[in-house]
Amino acid sequence: MVIDEAAVKRAAGLIEAADALIVGAGAGMGVDSGLPDFRGEDGFWRAYPALRQASIDFYNIASPSAFHESPERAWGFYGHRLALYRNTTPHSGFALLKHWGEYVRHGISVFTSNVDGQFQKAGFNPMHIHECHGSIQHLQCLEPCCGAIWSADDFQPDVDEQNCMLRNPPPVCPHYGGMARPNVLMFGDSGWIASRSDAQGDRQQAWLSKVRQPVVIELGAGTAIPSVRHFSRYVTGRFSFDARLIRVNPNECEVPNRQDVSLKMGAAVALAAIAEVLGSV
Repeated sequence: MVIDEAAVKRAAGLIEAADALIVGAGAGMGVDSGLPDFRGEDGFWRAYPALRQASIDFYNIASPSAFHESPERAWGFYGHRLALYRNTTPHSGFALLKHWGEYVRHGISVFTSNVDGQFQKAGFNPMHIHECHGSIQHLQCLEPCCGAIWSADDFQPDVDEQNCMLRNPPPVCPHYGGMARPNVLMFGDSGWIASRSDAQGDRQQAWLSKVRQPVVIELGAGTAIPSVRHFSRYVTGRFSFDARLIRVNPNECEVPNRQDVSLKMGAAVALAAIAEVLGSV
């Protein structure tokens, strides 16, 4: 890989001049930790070949209807992901971001469309993380019977990976007694309880009101599901010329302004290259 050293130096300079760092993380952030890339049907089916044999795509399995139609299969998919995320170690780029955040005036805040809980696992302050699509590490009632959200720590999924089926009983709602589901925003999802994510967003907005010259470090966020891209645009628009964007993406890395920085590479490699300039490694 050829690294654009001039662009890396510009990115390091923006970070040094910032009074706050804002991480915008998409699915690509987890790929360097060994997590599967669901980009396109081929990427999804490589991770879950049993669903390919059943002609079930990502949009079908990642929906509330899947829990009603085939709860063992739906929880086979989400249970496998839950166990995978629990057993995954965040790559070194997480620690670099956390380290940089300790040296800027207002610290660091995270906006992520990922539901894996990797930023919490990497030691980021949970009060400064906004998971806009929810968290697989939390559960809610499938119905839902009420607005309760609780930790998934007590649920240990036993999954038949070959057939993508849950072998043990699925988690239940402690209030209703029916089946629980992940507190994750799915496709066609009118039952997602957003209160936890909304509270995270409110805290992030209060934090944003205190900063003046932030830098958005956007990592592995594409245009197919553009939640993170929209947030990056919102932040840079809110602060006008005082906010800059560092966009890291091996494929879709174009930036809207000449003052912003585009790095056509993966998250871990880009962050390590910036760290070398900053003297963090």
